[in-house]
Amino acid sequence: MYLVTGAAGFIGSHIAQTLVERGRRVRVFDNLSTGKPENLEGWQEGAEVIRGDLRNADDVAEAVKGVRYVLHQAAVPSVPKSVEDPLGTNESNITGTLNLLLAAREEGVQRVVFASSSSVYGDLPSLPKRETDPTIPLSPYALQKLTGEHYMRQFHSLYGLETVCLRYFNVFGPRQDPESLYAAVIPRFITAVAEGGRPTIYGDGLQTRDFTYVQNVVEANLGALEAPNAAGQVINVAAGVKTSLLDLLEVLSGIFDTEIDPVFEDERPGDIKHSVASNDRAGELLDFEIVVDLEQGLRRTVEWFTR
Repeated sequence: MYLVTGAAGFIGSHIAQTLVERGRRVRVFDNLSTGKPENLEGWQEGAEVIRGDLRNADDVAEAVKGVRYVLHQAAVPSVPKSVEDPLGTNESNITGTLNLLLAAREEGVQRVVFASSSSVYGDLPSLPKRETDPTIPLSPYALQKLTGEHYMRQFHSLYGLETVCLRYFNVFGPRQDPESLYAAVIPRFITAVAEGGRPTIYGDGLQTRDFTYVQNVVEANLGALEAPNAAGQVINVAAGVKTSLLDLLEVLSGIFDTEIDPVFEDERPGDIKHSVASNDRAGELLDFEIVVDLEQGLRRTVEWFTR
């Protein structure tokens, strides 16, 4: 049995759906605070659905019963939200994660794969980001993800619970929410252009990100479940390509066949300037490779948002 937390969310729903389509027994767990019921449509009949909250230890214990593998995707995944509400996001992102680890330990779960974030690196100038680099989180969200990593590794070393931490770099794709105030940049750009508007860039547009299509992240998670040497490790999951926001708009201009004129606003607190990952460890430990590149992923994402 596989448990996917946050399975009504963007990444969690893709992971759970892929497991169902590959014939696995899947239990999904979500409180629908940021996830959406429509993200379960079309595949949830193949899964057991539990609505519950990670902050409630009883809910978590019930969700973990009989589970062999946990893919922990649930979080409040927003830097600006964490800056505004560090206490509330701490309860979800740290206390919820600790509740899950305690339940997994008691149940004898074989392995927990944890969704961490590239934001833990902060804004150090060295590129590409490697797992051995210092971590200097610039926001409560980044600090919460780093704390989750430490809990994962401690539960592995102290209690023998196998854990793997995957540091995601700017994941995008279908089902990502463009309507939230804190939405990621690609769905915001796509919906603005599709509606005839002008996308907003915070800063000068020269900031860079390692945009990673969601199916690549799904494959990394599934690989991390059973990779023999991955337990106790922290692993980057990314495309390994540095793309500026202006370059991103140029690719989207080609897909939409239109000139895109963005609106520039002030940089947001907590945002980093440049980010790109080394995938060496993922390749070594997970046999990870990119299955969908940036332009292919953008085309699939545009098709989904404009369907």
